[in-house]
Amino acid sequence: MGQISGKIIIITGASSGLGAATARYLATLGATLVLAARRKEHLDILAKDCIAAGGKALVVQTDVTQHADVKNMVNQTLTQFGRIDVLINNAGLMAIAPMHKAKVDEWVRMIDINVKGLLYGIAEVLPVFEKQNEGHFINISSVAGVKVFSPGGTVYSGTKYAVRAISEGLRHEVGGKIRTTTICPGVVDSELKFGSSDPESASFLQEFYKQAIPADSVARAIAYALEQPPNVDINEIVLRPTQQDF
Repeated sequence: MGQISGKIIIITGASSGLGAATARYLATLGATLVLAARRKEHLDILAKDCIAAGGKALVVQTDVTQHADVKNMVNQTLTQFGRIDVLINNAGLMAIAPMHKAKVDEWVRMIDINVKGLLYGIAEVLPVFEKQNEGHFINISSVAGVKVFSPGGTVYSGTKYAVRAISEGLRHEVGGKIRTTTICPGVVDSELKFGSSDPESASFLQEFYKQAIPADSVARAIAYALEQPPNVDINEIVLRPTQQDF
């Protein structure tokens, strides 16, 4: 608890799923949370829950596909708290469909959120961490970034492999004082399963997600990485339901 209490932690995609569960869990450990997502009404409710649990919370409506929004998120955090200790790049979209259906708009959306959104966060927070001479990036990838999820998830896997590659390169470039952890969840209860417009793929996901583990499983993994002493960098955590073979 001593490693998390009082830390200033930004969570993108905080309005539901992994982001919301992580916020609620870290609040019980005394964290100060900056809750960022598009749906402000969800964030306002979450902020009240976090405060009631013993944390502090600031709501910043943010679309991670808009660089200006991410800049504003960081600026508001610094104005309110004067520093940033952790950025959890959690916002994500999983739109599953076979390649031959050419869901180009969904491909672009996944790249914009899963890759470019992550990069915008790194671009704005890294100078803060460098000035502080410390900080911690937590980047949410997927087991689909460890093994290609196909047929159907090929482009999604591409974005999540990118998250792992960017994270490892970032760790190599700025490690020493700045830590980088990649979290690769398997089937976890979240809104990801609702991201596919292809009827057959959507039906498959509803069945596949019956084995899902609770979102707070990821929250505990994130807390484990955060609780390590400054000279310990947990580089990657892969977690999935016991029964999930992929």
